[in-house]
Amino acid sequence: MQHAPQAGRPEPLIVFGAALHPNGKPTPALLARVQTALAYGATRPVIYIVTGGVARNGFTEAAVMANLLAQAGVPAQQIMMEHNATDTFDSVVLCSRILTQLGVGRDVPVAMVTSPLHTLRCFLLLRMAGWRAHTLPLAPQVRPAVPLGVKLRRIGHESLAIPWDALLVLVWRIVPR
Repeated sequence: MQHAPQAGRPEPLIVFGAALHPNGKPTPALLARVQTALAYGATRPVIYIVTGGVARNGFTEAAVMANLLAQAGVPAQQIMMEHNATDTFDSVVLCSRILTQLGVGRDVPVAMVTSPLHTLRCFLLLRMAGWRAHTLPLAPQVRPAVPLGVKLRRIGHESLAIPWDALLVLVWRIVPR
């Protein structure tokens, strides 16, 4: 489903981080997320919010994604880095702060991209945080192949993480800070 950005303002697009190789280079999962974000951004004005603070060889996921976007010709003013999050919950909370600082209204569509097995959790948490999120599926040609054993472990992880992170978001929204 396509959404139009708020008149005169670029649509926010959150690109969730993915693990880096030990040398700080992007993994296929991270590259696929950035390529999908670039394809979406090629069709409409967007502001890219890259999130992920887990560092490898001195580089965070957000820094690597910001660099890939810049190399693809995205102007620096269209890239916002959130480089402190160490997990999905942190990413949602810290990206929520960025969206608020940008003046994004709760009625404004917020695009998001991540890997297929991570999509449901990210979408649910953004919606629970009060954002009008919509997902961007990875294009089939950029989906990295995932061995069955890895896929099953990820499904198990997501099955446990969804209710836990949902509880954390509820507490975050309810408890005064």
